[in-house]
Amino acid sequence: MTTIPFFPPDLFEGDRKVMLDLIREIGTAPEQKFILGEHTRAFERMLREATGAADVVACGSGTSALGLVLRAMEIGPGDEVVVPAFGCAPLASAVLEVGAQPVFADVDRHAMVLDPEDAAARITHRTKAILPAHMFSIMADMPRFAELAAERGLRLLEDSAVAQGAVLRDTPAGLWGEAGVYSFVQVKSFGMPGEGGAVVTRDAELGRRVRVLRNHGQNGQRFVHEVVGTNSRFDEIQAAFQTYRFAGFAERLERRARIAERYTDRLAGLPGVLPPPPGREGRCYYVYCLQAERRDELRDFLAARGIGSHVYYPKPLPQQSAFEPHAPADDEWPNAQHAADRILALPIYPHLSDGEVEFIADAVREHCEVADVH
Repeated sequence: MTTIPFFPPDLFEGDRKVMLDLIREIGTAPEQKFILGEHTRAFERMLREATGAADVVACGSGTSALGLVLRAMEIGPGDEVVVPAFGCAPLASAVLEVGAQPVFADVDRHAMVLDPEDAAARITHRTKAILPAHMFSIMADMPRFAELAAERGLRLLEDSAVAQGAVLRDTPAGLWGEAGVYSFVQVKSFGMPGEGGAVVTRDAELGRRVRVLRNHGQNGQRFVHEVVGTNSRFDEIQAAFQTYRFAGFAERLERRARIAERYTDRLAGLPGVLPPPPGREGRCYYVYCLQAERRDELRDFLAARGIGSHVYYPKPLPQQSAFEPHAPADDEWPNAQHAADRILALPIYPHLSDGEVEFIADAVREHCEVADVH
C-alpha cells in the first residue's frame, strides 16, 4: 500500500551532509560561539535584504517572538488585544503571558482568517492592538486591518508565522503591521530541524527593543542589563543551515503552490468538500486545508489508503480549557466552530511527486463521490 505521511521524516535528507559539516565547523571553531554569533547576524541580514524590513531579529521560536513584540510594544495588564477565535494557542497565550487579555473575534467562513468587521465590532476603550494571523495558505486582509488600526489608533502586530514568502500588494507577510513574526519549526515553509523564529519589522526602534529583550535585557554589553529580558536566542548552527537553504526557498514555495493548484483543480465542485480560495496573491502554501462535511470519515478513508492528513485546531480557542476562562460565556464564534468541525489538511510538502499528488486527489474524489451516492 502507498504510504504518504502528512509530516514526512525526510524533509532535510538532501541537506544531511551540509548540516553535519556545519556542526563540525562551528563546534570546532576557536571562538566556540554557539548562539547569537556571526552566522545569526548573517542570517538576519539576509532576511532584512530579502524582505526590505528595517530589522529582523532571530529568536528562539515563533511563539517567543510574538511575546517579545508584545512586550516591546508595552502591551500589558489592563490592555486588550483582538485575536482570531480560530488558530494556534500562542495567539492567546502570548497575550496572556504579558498580562493583557485576548478578545476573540470570529473568522471568515471560507478563508478561515480573522474577519475585519467582527474584529472592529469587538474594539473597546481598552483595546491596545489587533493581532490578525495568516492561516494555512491565506494571508489575512491586511489592507483592511492596516486601515482599521490607523482609524482607531491601535498597534498592529501580524502573526505571519506560517506565511514567510507570501506577498500581498507588493508587501511581504510580516511587514503590513508594525511587526510580524516568522516560525522556522520543521514543518513550516522555511522550516529547519529544530525550533526557531524571527521578528520582522519596519520600525528600527521596535527591532532594537526586541533585540535587547531576547537576550536577558542586555544591549551589547554582557552582564549589563538595560531591562528585564528573557532567553530567546538563536542557534548558530541553525542560522548557518538556514542561510545555506534560503537559496532554494523560492523554488520550494513554487512547488507547494503548484501542488495546491492541482488539488484545487481536481477538487473544485466536489460534493461535501470546499477547497481553499484559489490564487497566488497573498498566499504561502504551508498547508492545504479542505473543509469537509464528513471530515472524520474522509480522514479515515485516506488513512486506509496510506495517506496521512491532519486536523488543525479541532476546537476554537475560546472553547479550549486554557482560554475558556478568558472568553465571555454567552459569546459565539459560528465561523470558527464551522471551521473546527470541518477542517482537514492534505500533504503538500515540496518533494511530493506528481503521482503522489494525483493519488491523494483521486482518493478525496473517490470518497466524496461515494459519500454523495449514499
